[in-house]
Order: sequence, then C-alpha cells, then structure tokens
Amino acid sequence: MFFGLRWAIRIALGLLAVVVLYIGISFAQVWWASRQDNTAPASAIVVMGAAQWNGLPSPVLKGRLDHAADLYQKGVAPVVIVAGGKQVGDKVTQGLVSFEYLRSKGIPESALKIEGAGTNSYEELSSTAFIMRQAGLAQNVVIVTDPYHAYRVADIADEVGLSAHVSPTSGSTTLSDYVRETGAVAIGRIIGYRRLAAWR
Repeated sequence: MFFGLRWAIRIALGLLAVVVLYIGISFAQVWWASRQDNTAPASAIVVMGAAQWNGLPSPVLKGRLDHAADLYQKGVAPVVIVAGGKQVGDKVTQGLVSFEYLRSKGIPESALKIEGAGTNSYEELSSTAFIMRQAGLAQNVVIVTDPYHAYRVADIADEVGLSAHVSPTSGSTTLSDYVRETGAVAIGRIIGYRRLAAWR
C-alpha cells in the first residue's frame, strides 16, 4: 500500500511539473511575440476590434487604427479590414467606428472593408477570412493588435485559414494582460480556439 502511494505521489508530481512547464512555455511565447513586428507585404491589413465610446474609438482602438493607417500609407497592403461588432450597450459596431475614423485619416473608402459581426477574436478573424474569400483576396494578412494579443491572434488566424503576420502597436502591456493571454493560449491550443471562444 505504501509502495502504491509513493508511485501515485510521483505521478501526480510529474503531471504537475508538465503542467507548470507547459504554462511557462506558453507565457514565454506570448511575451516573445509581443516584442516582434513581422510586417510583410500582404493582401490586407486587419485591425482587431476594441472598445468604442459613443461612436469614437477608445484609446486602445485609436492606437490600432493609427498604426494600421501608417502601414497602409507605407504600402504594406491595398486593403484595410476593420473588425469588431457590437458589445453590450453599443449603438454602433466597432467596425463602423473604425471605418469612419480611417476614412477621416484619408484612407479611401474603396480601400476599406468592415467586419461588423465578431464579438471576440475568433469570430472577427473567422468572419474576416470569409470576407476575403468573397472578395477574391489571397488569404495573407498583417494583423494589427496590441502586443500581448499577438501570439493568440496568429494562432487563431492559422486555425481559420489565414496566413498571418502580426504588427503590434506600441501600446503598453501589464503583467495581468500577459497572464490572461497565457491562459487563453494554453487552453486554446488544447481544445481549439473556436471552442474557447464559445466557452468564454
């Protein structure tokens, strides 16, 4: 009996070590991706959604849009897709607010497309992939988001059939951002990001 208990403890400690190692590796990958800018020529620049306040972009969303406008002006892609649907209490979609903001920055309406249905990262990128297929665009994109979000959106893009490079903004990232993203990545890679989005 004592021998069996010792083996049970060893197995439990071994499993715990594997879990800790897996989470540690996930954290390192999230952290490393937040510091990489992999901008490359693409069919479209995709701006991930963020909060809008009564028709105006929040500071986080504005930072993403300004960065996307800069990439567009540099000729990274001929099209900008702005993503984001309505959150609870919103009267307009994040995508529409982003569209109006970029148009005011001088980006022609013909170069802008709205993804206005997604309420989370998976839905936004899945819908974006559909929009690109419908428009006959190749599925290679540069995704603009905040640094802590970079690794997960690249993973999700791969899951929905997009070939993605990520160009993070210069936005600040807190330890809690990294911890939350590490959890999402660690779970999403096991159960799939589609299931994770539905669960959350």
